[in-house]
Amino acid sequence: MNLSINSLNNSAKVLNPITQQNKTPGQAQASFANTLKNAISNVNDLQVLSDKKTEALALGKIDNLHDVMITAQKASITLGATVEVQRKAIDAYNEIMRMQV
Repeated sequence: MNLSINSLNNSAKVLNPITQQNKTPGQAQASFANTLKNAISNVNDLQVLSDKKTEALALGKIDNLHDVMITAQKASITLGATVEVQRKAIDAYNEIMRMQV
């Protein structure tokens, strides 16, 4: 549900060029796409959990404000990090497109 150390370790394995020597370009692309899809899914799961806890707090179903605020902050931080990664990826793409071959 949240981005854990294990998923970061798995991402590091995917991005490690030494382990990529045996993969075809199609396999590498599929692996990268799956990693990206899982990361976005994790961000979405955190946003949904935050929304549910906020709604439950507003309806009086839960009374732990600290838990709601921590969950909301986690969701906010992961979304912000995702947006920054997106910006960096777009910047890198634009830089590559400006290169002369």
